[in-house]
Amino acid sequence: MSRFAALLLVTTAAFAGACPAAAQTNSPPPGGAVPAAAGPATPPPPPFPATPPKLIVAISVDQFSADLFAQYRNHYTGGLARLLTGGVFPSGYQSHAATETCPGHSTILTGYRPAHTGIIANNWIDQRVGRPDKTVYCSEDERVADSSHERYTVSDMHLKVPTLGERMKAADPRSRVVSVAGKDRAAVMMGGHKVDELWWWDGKTYTSYAGRAVPPVVQRTRDAVAALIARPQAALPLPGWCRPLDRAITAGTATVGQGRFERAAGDAKAFRTSPAADAAVLAMAAGLVQDMQLGKGPATDIIAVGLSATDYIGHALGTQGAEMCIQMNELDQSLAGFFAVLDDTGVDYEIMLTADHGAHDMTERQQQRAMPMEAHVAPETLAGAVGAAIGRDLGLTGPVLLGGEGDVYLSTALPAAQRSRVLAEAVRRYKTLPQVAAVFTGAEIAASPMPSTPPETWNLLERAKASYDPDRSGDLLVLLKPRVTSIEKPAAGYVETHGSPWDYDRRVPILFWRKGMTGFEQPLSVETVDIMPTLAATIGLKVSGQDGRCLDLDPGPADTCAR
Repeated sequence: MSRFAALLLVTTAAFAGACPAAAQTNSPPPGGAVPAAAGPATPPPPPFPATPPKLIVAISVDQFSADLFAQYRNHYTGGLARLLTGGVFPSGYQSHAATETCPGHSTILTGYRPAHTGIIANNWIDQRVGRPDKTVYCSEDERVADSSHERYTVSDMHLKVPTLGERMKAADPRSRVVSVAGKDRAAVMMGGHKVDELWWWDGKTYTSYAGRAVPPVVQRTRDAVAALIARPQAALPLPGWCRPLDRAITAGTATVGQGRFERAAGDAKAFRTSPAADAAVLAMAAGLVQDMQLGKGPATDIIAVGLSATDYIGHALGTQGAEMCIQMNELDQSLAGFFAVLDDTGVDYEIMLTADHGAHDMTERQQQRAMPMEAHVAPETLAGAVGAAIGRDLGLTGPVLLGGEGDVYLSTALPAAQRSRVLAEAVRRYKTLPQVAAVFTGAEIAASPMPSTPPETWNLLERAKASYDPDRSGDLLVLLKPRVTSIEKPAAGYVETHGSPWDYDRRVPILFWRKGMTGFEQPLSVETVDIMPTLAATIGLKVSGQDGRCLDLDPGPADTCAR
């Protein structure tokens, strides 16, 4: 049972100690697969349930890479073990180059790549006339006066396409759409423009758009979490299989591996970077399912759940330490408790679980583990340094290039006559830098076709194309070589990151489960944009125009995509 199951007790109407039962439901024994029994030939698998589910539960685990999934899948005994008995796609791809939180979440329930969702990054630079060189956050309404990355009004205005929930409402207005998450960008990008309830953690409490009434279950969650944060948290126990990872390591000014999520009273930031944060979001989601009677109305409902703790833990502590091992165990058990509440409702529900991107462990630990080529980005590789050098050589004053690595923009302050010369010089200089794998101009990316082959075969230009929006992307895209992290100097709270075009950041698991479905595993690559049309097919909703394709979840002769 999750160590934070008490949150479920407080926020839901009924729990009845269901965690242990949930851990056993449809789960393989600890030793592995059930041995085959002697006897007659195995009958053909039953067909995928013919009737549409009444509730879709779409879960995103932020920074849950395919590598992390593979590393711990043999240790799952709870909710993730249940999902392993369904449709398992271990090589899902966030196929685009910009493997950040906001672009990744924008693909999951839209079926579109970031080139079409418009969510090209967590942040981009607005170069429109009248708002030159303004950094825009993906879930920000920058029209609000004095809006900044530190203080902004959350908005869905930048998402250019509909989500599955919006399509469901368009087909039947009685469908209800709920989205809850540990980050605003996760809740907004999975919920979309038309939601019945949308809540996220803002660093202090769970909040939503201005003017929305606070449902009782959200207030119960707020109160329960406030009480939890007000108390100190003792170190969490270390599962036996985590012990080989239990060692301290220093990265820059940070030393990690010395704690197990102990927390001082009142430390909300430490709460966010702990397994308790995911348990709280799941508790609120479970309470909303119960209080709103989701899945019991005349039309299929959907709830999107964004779990952000794995990402915060990864950034602060890395992916290969004892802390992440503890998080994988706690996440598994918290999901078991959540699924138990769903079971208790009696609703026919369908689960999908994936991630917005992968990640790569901290450079210093990788260097100690047979990867001496790991490196931090050199200061001279960043846009500020390249732009300054160009400015000196060309006799230009003021800013020349904006950004870091990734999308790089020519400053709108540059004289028009100098822009093409600066662009050519920037390309030349970037190509000489030893840590740069490729540099493309916006014109090169715009002129290239959208890729259509399996995502692991795409070259860098094709990966860039899947992220390119001519209204928002940079004048240049600079891609670092593999195993060069974009972190220049690691510090407390930030020792590891993602965002590269390489497969350790692109590959994520995609799991489907529904009671009565026959389990199978498909090791070949699929994309997260395939999720929306697949879920739509299971509820008989006709969709078209998206980048993704429907995945057949029936391993027998029938085809769930042909419904």
